[in-house]
Amino acid sequence: MTEDIRALEEELLATARTMLAKGLVEGTAGNISARLPDGNVVMTPSSVEYDTMTLDDLVVVDLDGQVVEGTRTPTTERALHLACYRRYPEVGAVMHSHAKHATMFAVTRQPIPAVIEEFVVYVGGDVPVCDYRLTGSEELGEEVARRLADTSAVLMANHGLCTIGPDLKKALQAAELVERTAEIIWGARVLGPLVPIPEETTANFRNVYRFLRENPM
Repeated sequence: MTEDIRALEEELLATARTMLAKGLVEGTAGNISARLPDGNVVMTPSSVEYDTMTLDDLVVVDLDGQVVEGTRTPTTERALHLACYRRYPEVGAVMHSHAKHATMFAVTRQPIPAVIEEFVVYVGGDVPVCDYRLTGSEELGEEVARRLADTSAVLMANHGLCTIGPDLKKALQAAELVERTAEIIWGARVLGPLVPIPEETTANFRNVYRFLRENPM
């Protein structure tokens, strides 16, 4: 194992534990992956607690989903992760979480509106809701990947949240920003109707998002 791969796997494990610590998942729910330099993908295993998970529990698969390293079974959502990597070469990490407020939007099948400027810059705009597809299915993976063309986050109907990024840090940041914004919107609607950002401003910030996605820093 090269030092670069080892460092990436250590970062993935640390990010998975951060995902748990920040309340984006509970128990063994959710999953996370990263693209390796050789094109394969390292991901969390199925049904292993994050706080006891070790580097030896991680699983490496190729883009067809075949295990090339590891003794555990890959996450049941491997198809979701791999569909994103196959479709978007700029994606270096995928995170699937069950963040509470974001999932409230997912189970009511309501998109999360981009009414905060930084949300457009770092997520790309409204977070859409995918059509319902069965958990773990190839169909869900393709539906999620299709919806991520112009955004870094999508909601899975009656399920949860999926975010992408050029690396693990950015995928986690996107999940945190979506969850925080979902909570703000949930509370703001008690005060009154949401007021949208001017269309021209939104369009300009979308251009910034696209530049950052195509030219990760």
